Amino acid sequence: MTRFRVDTEYHLPGYRRRFYEAATIEDACRMATSDEEWDDEQCDVDSSGDTYVADIREQPTDGAEPTYHPVPEAFRETVQRKADLFDDLVAFLREPAREMGLSKRDFEDWLPRAQTGLSRADAIGT
Repeated sequence: MTRFRVDTEYHLPGYRRRFYEAATIEDACRMATSDEEWDDEQCDVDSSGDTYVADIREQPTDGAEPTYHPVPEAFRETVQRKADLFDDLVAFLREPAREMGLSKRDFEDWLPRAQTGLSRADAIGT
């Protein structure tokens, strides 16, 4: 049997509530996001994220160097999976949106990639 070292993580939201005097909502948001003082931070344990695999390595029992393995997509962080998928879907949408349209050959090339992207989106869920 193979031995694997699997690093798992989850995000624990930290937050703070402060008042900022500002001329606009955007100014108040800028002030809040640039404020680096977090001495009054609170943790919201009820809103922690799902556990995901951050790293996986095959660990030989003979003392040899571990072998890195890519984390299977289904076990990666959901937010990162959605961000990666967003880039793919934007690229898919740009292709048929060209001013002159797609040729039959281009469409036949585009459709399976678009279906794969949509399948990935369905697997990520909401």
